[in-house]
Amino acid sequence: MLIVGFHSLDIITTSKNNQDVFPGRKALEGLNIFKEPLQEESSNPYEILDSLHNNGSPATVAQTGGRYFGFVNGGIVPAALAAKWLSDTWDQNAALYVISPIASVLEEVCEKWFVDLFNLPQNTAAGFVGGSSTATLCGLTAGRNHLLHQLGYDVGKKGLFGAPEIRVILGEGAHSTIYKALSILGLGSERIIKVPADKQGRISVDDVPELDNRTLLILQAGNVNSGSFDDINTLCQRARIAGSWVHVDGAFGLWAAASEELRHLTKGVELADSWSVDAHKTLNAPYDNGIVLCRNRDSLVQALHMTGSYIIYSDHRDGMLYTSDMSRRARIVELWATMKSLGKKGISELVEDLHHKALYFSKALEEIGFTIKNEVCFNQVLASLGKSDLTEKTLKHIQESKECWCGGAKWEDETVIRISVSSYRTTYEDIDRSVKAFAEAKWKASRINPTSVS
Repeated sequence: MLIVGFHSLDIITTSKNNQDVFPGRKALEGLNIFKEPLQEESSNPYEILDSLHNNGSPATVAQTGGRYFGFVNGGIVPAALAAKWLSDTWDQNAALYVISPIASVLEEVCEKWFVDLFNLPQNTAAGFVGGSSTATLCGLTAGRNHLLHQLGYDVGKKGLFGAPEIRVILGEGAHSTIYKALSILGLGSERIIKVPADKQGRISVDDVPELDNRTLLILQAGNVNSGSFDDINTLCQRARIAGSWVHVDGAFGLWAAASEELRHLTKGVELADSWSVDAHKTLNAPYDNGIVLCRNRDSLVQALHMTGSYIIYSDHRDGMLYTSDMSRRARIVELWATMKSLGKKGISELVEDLHHKALYFSKALEEIGFTIKNEVCFNQVLASLGKSDLTEKTLKHIQESKECWCGGAKWEDETVIRISVSSYRTTYEDIDRSVKAFAEAKWKASRINPTSVS
């Protein structure tokens, strides 16, 4: 264990601060050492760890540092990292209380904290999963089954064949994981009504068809590109009158509800029926850490529970009742540590700090000739140079610089540079360094190739 500590300390104190944000060619080529047949005999544990560190660490992406903006990947707050190390030595299975009392109690505690933090209905249930993709699947399963149950149909007994028809309504800007979850649930593309979105990716309220008690309505708290928020309040009020089920995809944006400054973005979110959110994004908990929240506890449990003569349920919380998994790593340990470390005030300040730095980043890019294509309402910035080919070349040079790392996206049929400010370790100095890399990349991309001039 001591050697692991030394290697980890090396990464924390030096590598992640000074290494290239994305691994270079030599580091990537070093991974070839792992491409070997499984040997017959056992290996020396110390040699295994040395190989992982010496050959694996240089080939990691510095997403826990301050200049990684490629995806909405948060860093790791110190208390959470240490808690994860401790939890890994425990190696707990969080399925049942009798398997892990500590996991059961911490899940119960964090469930109450989320209800308080997001101002959700008091009986709201939480399931702790790997990420918002699974959380969305769980929430939509509860919604589908609830709607069918209200129509007098037990999908758990009869299956989907012959079930009453239900429809899905979502905005054109919905995340791809939503479609994946719907497909798994047997709600194919012909069941889906796509509502036009405005220039920020928000669902057009006026174009949402009349809702009824056969409708799953899916809204966004944080568009994956622009960071925009749907008008959750207006549509949730309509849905409650009509008897529709509303699921809010809040993978990174639901955390706005924990901020005094940004809470207006999630107005009315407590009126929804289910929510999905990640802790490994905005909250900066370690990977992987997602949460499904459901207003109706019975709906979530009935959709996801399982039975077996060997299963020993208790009078305490049995976490497997609230997720699609039975066996689960006790990721709740580092989630609890993250929330306990920050507290309400710290979480609010973290969320607001990411927003302020996104604004700073966007204004600095405008000063060097970039156009910002979105309203920077949260942590996302979409930058363009007006011509897709020039933007693409600039992005390529940014990535090759390894000074910072961003991804690209299509926005209104134009290539944009997508910047996600998600790590608590991002400083204003990090942003200044990154803006300098943007400027240099823009200059390189703008140069005329002499060989192309006659």
